[in-house]
Amino acid sequence: MAKAKPHLIFAYGTLKRGFPNHGLMEDLKTKDDAVFMDTCFTENPYPLVIGPHGIPYLINLPGSGQRVKGEVYAVSDEAVIRLDEFEGVRNGFYERIPVVVVTEGGEKVEAEGYFGHRSFGEKLWKMKGEIGLMEYGVDDAKEYVRKEDRPGCKNSILDFVIP
Repeated sequence: MAKAKPHLIFAYGTLKRGFPNHGLMEDLKTKDDAVFMDTCFTENPYPLVIGPHGIPYLINLPGSGQRVKGEVYAVSDEAVIRLDEFEGVRNGFYERIPVVVVTEGGEKVEAEGYFGHRSFGEKLWKMKGEIGLMEYGVDDAKEYVRKEDRPGCKNSILDFVIP
């Protein structure tokens, strides 16, 4: 029996197809907890920057930055729990926030995206000179360092952004 997938998640970084953490989405798909829906863009511009360890952060400053390209997945409640854990929501790394995206077919869809936490998001945007990306690409992913490979003393965005 197919699991209900009541959540739409906007993936714009390492969880996209072909990127370093897409294995998590594949695992969720295998367990019938996620289904790829479509490629899309945010309806409004948002800052997308690369932080320490090559980690992409969408910043919740609508109207700044560019319309960001990503993918939409329909996911189950169980998948949201795993994604929240992966994204470090409880640790203050990301916040899951509603975002309107527009599919390639022109359909507006209300989804949720993982935005850099408000405690550092705007500061990171300013640190990057208020210059952001439209898309997290293959070259950007070359700079990504997996959690297990990061130096122990600088494992958190908070170590870099908040003195």
